[in-house]
Amino acid sequence: MPTPYLAKIPEHTLPPDIAEAHEKSMALRGDATFFEVFGNHPELYRWYTGSFYGEVFRGGLVERRIKELVRLRLSTEHGCRFCNQGNRVDALESGLTEDEIEALADYEAGPFSEKDKAALRLADVMRLTNAEGVMDRSLYKSLREHFSDAEILELGMTLGVLTGMAKFMFAFDLVEKEPNCPFPARER
Repeated sequence: MPTPYLAKIPEHTLPPDIAEAHEKSMALRGDATFFEVFGNHPELYRWYTGSFYGEVFRGGLVERRIKELVRLRLSTEHGCRFCNQGNRVDALESGLTEDEIEALADYEAGPFSEKDKAALRLADVMRLTNAEGVMDRSLYKSLREHFSDAEILELGMTLGVLTGMAKFMFAFDLVEKEPNCPFPARER
C-alpha cells in the first residue's frame, strides 16, 4: 500500500469530482491514495483529467484504441499495479481484445496490425527503463506508413506525459507496484 509523505485528504472532504474518482478507484483497486493526495490541489487534478485525458488522450487526432494500447504497454512494462487495473478495463472498452492484451509482452508475434506494432515500438522507445531510446529513421518510416507527422507528435507527447506521470507516481509513492516494477520501494 502506498505511503506518501504528502498529506492524504480524507475522502469526506474531497471535492465531489475527486470523491467520485476516489470511490471508483476503491471499488476497482481497493486503493485511492492517488486521489487522496490530489485532494491537496484540485485544480491540478482537473488539468490532468480534463486537459490531458479529456482533450488529448480521449480526443485528439489518434484513435483512442491506439492510445489505450500504448498506455497499457507502458503500464505493464513499468509495473504499475494501480495503472494496470484501470488501463486493462479502458483498453477492453476501447476495442482491444483479451487476446491482444495477453499478447502485449511479445507484440511482434501477436495479433496486432502493422499500425499497432509501429505505435507499440514507439511506446518501447518512450519507456522509463529505456534510457537509450530514440526514434530512429526506421521507426519514423514505420510510423509514417500509418500516421501523419501531427499524429506521431501527438503519440509522442501522449507517451511522454504518461511516462512522466509514471515516474511522478512512483517517486511520490502514490500507487501500488507490481512485482516486476523496476523502481524500488522507498524506505519507510
